[in-house]
Amino acid sequence: MHELAHVKHYDILTSTIAATIAGAIIYLAQLAYWLPFGRSDSRNGNPFVGLLLLITAPIAAMLIQMAISRSREFEADAGGAKISGNPQALANALRKLEAGARAIPMDNATPATAHLFQISPFSGRNGMSNLFSTHPSTEERIRRLEAMAGNF
Repeated sequence: MHELAHVKHYDILTSTIAATIAGAIIYLAQLAYWLPFGRSDSRNGNPFVGLLLLITAPIAAMLIQMAISRSREFEADAGGAKISGNPQALANALRKLEAGARAIPMDNATPATAHLFQISPFSGRNGMSNLFSTHPSTEERIRRLEAMAGNF
């Protein structure tokens, strides 16, 4: 039901637009590096401005994409609960997926493929892997679904 909600809410279109905007931000940062205010060889140039743009723009673009991805996961959970009429069943399924991810962490998962999973494939790991996750925490997703269960 969760995945059907992604389809119903046009999440692929939303992700495509977010990726395009992120790409545009990165491209504009690279373009700004070559403009006079970012070049050290211009009269009034400052090389640190260009370098700062080259570093911060991709990070900002990535954070935008991750924020959109996380919000879409919450919406897909809510949509899946509405389609099935049983938010508690989806919460229980998430618990089982989380337990499996903790029991057997995916060693071959990469950040580039993390968005393809129901839960973060790095859930069983600690540290930097979870810092830039494309998924919200499973605990928060379960908490929201259980709150919805009272409204059904």
